[in-house]
Formats: sequence, structure tokens, C-alpha cells
Amino acid sequence: MARGDIFVISAPSGSGKTTICRALLARVEGLVLSVSYTTRERRKGESDGRDYYFVNEQKFDNMVKRKEFLEYARVYGNWYGTSFAAVDAIVSRGEDAVLEIDVQGGRSVKAAVPEAVLVGILPPDRDTLRKRLFGRAREGREEMERRLEAARQEISELKRYDYLVVNKDLEAAVRQVEWIVRARRLRRERTAAAVDRIL
Repeated sequence: MARGDIFVISAPSGSGKTTICRALLARVEGLVLSVSYTTRERRKGESDGRDYYFVNEQKFDNMVKRKEFLEYARVYGNWYGTSFAAVDAIVSRGEDAVLEIDVQGGRSVKAAVPEAVLVGILPPDRDTLRKRLFGRAREGREEMERRLEAARQEISELKRYDYLVVNKDLEAAVRQVEWIVRARRLRRERTAAAVDRIL
């Protein structure tokens, strides 16, 4: 059985990354979200093991020392990391792993697994991004301005990704990411077993 692929999906805050990932997982079979670890506080409505694995800094540090993370980074004052074992378990079954992570993490994954597919989600324009960020109203104005500046830097990094999808229309953006996943599954390496059966 061919191993599955790793799809990294990154975007600045407010670009619709989480919404696109959820829609993608609902409509494409064999896609599994790799749940990240984080040291940040759990927000209202979030649950451990579904949104993140919420751990304290000591446990996270111990995981780093044991080299358990495929990638990890500090973002907005909190640590986030992707378990190597969890991703390997998904792709070993022939399923595809979806990593919803930031651009630092995407860079680390690509360095460790060059065949990983990096997909960047972009807002249609700066004004839309600003409205989406400020519409969330989870943090104060100063924090929102900081996130807007971070978004500018992240968008610059996304230029290095394999694919870029502009989220002007949500349904169209989901469809485009779906095309990327389905096209990747038609690669020679993934279809070799079918060819052998025909021969």
C-alpha cells in the first residue's frame, strides 16, 4: 500500500483556514486532521483532542527534548507542535494527513519531509483581512494590529508555498484545495498498484 501524503495548510489569521479545512475534511474521504499540541489556554467551545491537545509548558518541553515533534514553534507567546508519530500513523495507513499550521511550521515540515504539499490560503485583499480580524473581537485593538502586521509577514512567506488559493469565495476556495488533494492522489507513486493489477 502506498503511503499517504502530508498536506500543510497555512494562512494568516482571519483568512478562513479553519473553515476551509473543516469543509475539506467533510467532503474528501481518507483525509485526517493531525491535531496539534499547544500550551495556550483553551477557548470557549474548544475541546481537548479535537481542536488541540492542550498541555502545559513542562509537558511540551519534555516532548521537544524527546524529539516527538515533526515541527514546533512559538506563536503569539504560546507553543504549538505537530506530533511526528501521529502524522506517521496516518500516512502509513495510506490516508492523507492535513496539518493546519502556521508558515514557520510549514517551513519545518518541508525541510523534514520534502514531498509534503504546502497550500497557502490568502485573503482577497488587506481590507477584507482587517475586517475579518477585527470582526472576531477576541483580543484588544493592539493585539489585532500586531496580528495584522504578522499577517503581512506570513503572506510574504506564503509566496514560497507549492500552491496558493485566494479565499474570495469560500466554496470556490474549498473546491480549489480539494482539486489539489485529488490531483496529488493521481500521481504515479500513488497509482502504481492499480497499474500493476492491469498489467
